[in-house]
Amino acid sequence: MPADLRPRRSALFVPGANERALEKARSIMADVLILDLEDSVAPDRKNKARDAVAALVSELTTGRREIVVRINGLDTPWIARDIAAMAAAKPDAILVPKLSRTDDLRRTRAAFAAAHAPKTMKLWAMIETPAAVLNASAMGAIAAMPSPAVTCYVIGTNDLAAELGGAIRPGRAAMLPHLAQVVLAARAHGLAVLDGTFNAIEDRRGLAEECLQGRDLGMDGKTVIHPNQVPVANAAFGPSREDLAWARKVIEAFAAPDNTGKGVITVDGRMVERLHERVARRTLELADAIRAMGNETEDA
Repeated sequence: MPADLRPRRSALFVPGANERALEKARSIMADVLILDLEDSVAPDRKNKARDAVAALVSELTTGRREIVVRINGLDTPWIARDIAAMAAAKPDAILVPKLSRTDDLRRTRAAFAAAHAPKTMKLWAMIETPAAVLNASAMGAIAAMPSPAVTCYVIGTNDLAAELGGAIRPGRAAMLPHLAQVVLAARAHGLAVLDGTFNAIEDRRGLAEECLQGRDLGMDGKTVIHPNQVPVANAAFGPSREDLAWARKVIEAFAAPDNTGKGVITVDGRMVERLHERVARRTLELADAIRAMGNETEDA
């Protein structure tokens, strides 16, 4: 599991060149806002988008939500100015696209050091190429040091499918091996991991099913592309009433005098170990963190 308990159930991509979307983002109840300077911004609007995003970051980082900026790739003509602007604006994290090898990570860190970026600012990595999937564990092994630390993998399923020459169909059977490998790498090195986007904006049922699949795989949340997708992701990745009730029951059972010192007990006919008690405590802590953000869903 990632070291921190910051809720990341929903991470909304917000086009950096869309003034209306940037303004609306202030009130959207996503756990994470990813202000985008890359795919959603045409080349002739990169400079204007960078200025608009930097200004918004300065306003939003005092809030409870996590503010992340996706910059342009390492080999683009905009990368130096993106890094310089964000080093000054100080978002919570910078999301770097197309990080595929450990050398890409070293180049990124060197660029941030040259821009005198604050060491407290985190790096997030887009995992969206076959090489990135294969190297996710190697990159995770050097994620913590030197600074800035990589704390989250964001799976770019659309780009990954395109590079594979494959397709994303309902159930994502062909993608599951790749998704699972990234989750394994993230968890092995204590990183958070976010699922890719769901393209059918009006298909709430399909989105909910894909969110639950991502949760079952062990992901922390889902990147989304429209505000209407946010509550679906929040509900799927947040603890439900049933989850919370069970967590409290497990904790109370282990706290009973008769169970002092026991490693395994039975609760409602189910075998429960101490690891389940730890999971239960984390579930309650996550619910508390969500409540503190004011981003509770009706089911929580």
